[in-house]
Amino acid sequence: MSSGTQSGKGRSLPQNFSLGARPGAGGRGGARFGPPVQKAKDPKGTLKKLVRYLRPHLFGLFVIILLTIGGSVFSVFSPKVLGKAITVLYDGFAAKLAHVPNASLDFQTIGQTTLVLAVLYLFSILFNYLQQFWMIGITQKIIRQLRSEVMEKLTRLPLKYFDTHTHGEILSRVTNDVDNLSNTMQQSLTQLLSSLVTLCGVTIIMFTINAPLAALTLVTFPLSLFVISFVTKRSQRYFIQQQKSLGQLNGHVEEMYGGHIAVKSYNQEKTSIAGFSHYNDELFQSGWKANFISGLIMPMMHIIGNLGYILVAIVGGIFVARRTITLGDVQAFFQYSKQFNQPVTQVASIMNLIQSTIASAERVFEILEEAPEPADPETRGFVEPVEGRVAFENVSFRYLPNKPLIDDLNLSIEPGQMVAIVGPTGAGKTTLVNLLLRFYDIQKGRLLVDETDIRSFPRSELRNIFGMVLQETWLFNGTIRENIAYGKEGATAEEVIAAAKAANAHHFIRALPEGYDTFINEEASNLSQGEKQLLTIARAFLRDPDILILDEATSSVDTLTEVSIQRAMRDLTQGRTSFVIAHRLSTIKNADIILTMNEGKIIETGNHRQLLEKRGFYADLYASQFTGRQAVS
Repeated sequence: MSSGTQSGKGRSLPQNFSLGARPGAGGRGGARFGPPVQKAKDPKGTLKKLVRYLRPHLFGLFVIILLTIGGSVFSVFSPKVLGKAITVLYDGFAAKLAHVPNASLDFQTIGQTTLVLAVLYLFSILFNYLQQFWMIGITQKIIRQLRSEVMEKLTRLPLKYFDTHTHGEILSRVTNDVDNLSNTMQQSLTQLLSSLVTLCGVTIIMFTINAPLAALTLVTFPLSLFVISFVTKRSQRYFIQQQKSLGQLNGHVEEMYGGHIAVKSYNQEKTSIAGFSHYNDELFQSGWKANFISGLIMPMMHIIGNLGYILVAIVGGIFVARRTITLGDVQAFFQYSKQFNQPVTQVASIMNLIQSTIASAERVFEILEEAPEPADPETRGFVEPVEGRVAFENVSFRYLPNKPLIDDLNLSIEPGQMVAIVGPTGAGKTTLVNLLLRFYDIQKGRLLVDETDIRSFPRSELRNIFGMVLQETWLFNGTIRENIAYGKEGATAEEVIAAAKAANAHHFIRALPEGYDTFINEEASNLSQGEKQLLTIARAFLRDPDILILDEATSSVDTLTEVSIQRAMRDLTQGRTSFVIAHRLSTIKNADIILTMNEGKIIETGNHRQLLEKRGFYADLYASQFTGRQAVS
């Protein structure tokens, strides 16, 4: 009951579809502002949860903070030291030009200053390298723990969660949101701290050099904030449209290529191209405007920075002429002006990304906080051998509280009986299977296997006695041998071949170039639908279950193959209880019991001949399939 995308007519266009792209924030030091951030519903609560993951690494984080501060401090002091060297050099040349007696260049002081400057740069690089190395290690440990917890939680969530959440949404949380969190923790947090330390350090050291010139440099600060705010607000609406158009384009491509056979069959290639062109043009327009406007930030920040340079140059030159400041200090101010503007842009960009990251973390924590399946009782499981007696006693179940599905169902199946379940779509056929395997738990009554309530056993023990073949085949990346052996841990090659022979799959497997070692690709597109179904049936044969469930298991095979499968199924079901859900009534003529269901209730019970004689609902279904009449006359 997984959600899917409904395909409309050929000319219809798909609904919005997003691949969950991570908001772009440029590289380190970048100033391009990506799509508007997704706001978290409870940022404080999410941060508290993140802190719990950081606590085991407090010492490492403390060291990282010290290293980040140290690297920033060394970087901040470098221009001042360089300014001293320039001042010494300038004073020496000025003295020579003024013909001062014994004037000379103080190469010793210049050399010592240069050495100090080199040490500062070296330590700044070393500290930045160490903090990045340490931060990456801590981040990856936290993300590894988070991924493991998410995966472990997904295995314990009830089927209801997967029925109410699309696979794409779950996958986006496990991959995109976790990666977003990883990238922010790994880079942006240390960059944010470094930028804040640099801002504070640059401000303090500029005021220690010359307060008036420092105040003049800070005049550009509010102008920078205004530009960032102004540009970001105007680019946001275009980024929203860009994300929307990108989602529509991706959805259209996925839909068209996923159903390319239908597109070609109905000659809808031109319509498909027209839809693609429409979304592509929209993406071009919104993407161009969004990136152009956001791209204005760097040039405008350069202009503001150049204004700061001009102010420092003019006023600093006047101060040098008045001998209230040295030339080296003015040169330092040039560098500090650049260092001051860059962190402002970085902080604004990082804060934008952090908001998005908190929202991503919140989506991940929502999975971790989902209620898992109720705990299993601590019992040993079924007593061997399992007879396979099944009974429904006053069973009631509903997916939604206000929509009854099964009410007071009573049914008794003896060991070894083959039970067929038929009825229209939505009658509750598959629901019975979900209840048997405890994918869902009943709300009222008891469901017994061998006269024992199935809720008194662990789910794993219960499911060990069942074998199941679904209408929707599931094969994973791997060889045919591995896919069949999935039904039984430690299966031998002889057992795999025997199961394939029993399912009448051996002949087509041997005809493949690599035989049982043929690799099945991601979508199993190198096998026909019927061949895929045969492999899943072989998997069930290999499991050799005590109770067998076949949910439209032969719906995808041809008539001749169906006959041979039915012959094999009779052998497989011999001596064991089996449930067969079928729309093709030809497959269940030999069933011991046929249950005709409608609206969650069993309205008719009997074998094939008995139900035909009743001339009821089953007889109408049979007549409509085999005689073209709507009822048996």
